Amino acid sequence: MTVTLTGRIRGRGQIARGLTLTVRMADGATAQRTKRLPQPSAHTEDLRSAAFRILDSMAFQRARIRRIALTAEDLRAAEEGPGTQISLDRVRENGLRLEPVLDRIKTRYGRRLAGPAGAYRQAS
Repeated sequence: MTVTLTGRIRGRGQIARGLTLTVRMADGATAQRTKRLPQPSAHTEDLRSAAFRILDSMAFQRARIRRIALTAEDLRAAEEGPGTQISLDRVRENGLRLEPVLDRIKTRYGRRLAGPAGAYRQAS
């Protein structure tokens, strides 16, 4: 979900300042949590880690979940954002540089061509 969401946000030239996670259980009950991001972002890893933190904070124990929805909140133009702080984390920097390239590949050749490595079957 975060890969699709961040691709759409970046495609529109926007950044998100918050995330809302909505979970619907088998009995029809709905739980919803909103979290502000420490820094506005449209980067997949930032939003993915925030979504996991929200889900962990809900502390579902054996819940039968039927649907999960992730919504970006308080969208702004990317130019209005604080910018990106240069990091000494080489892996993060490489990921940030790779995102626009993957977006262009997906736009040109289709969404299923490139994505997170965990989404693909292992070749045997």
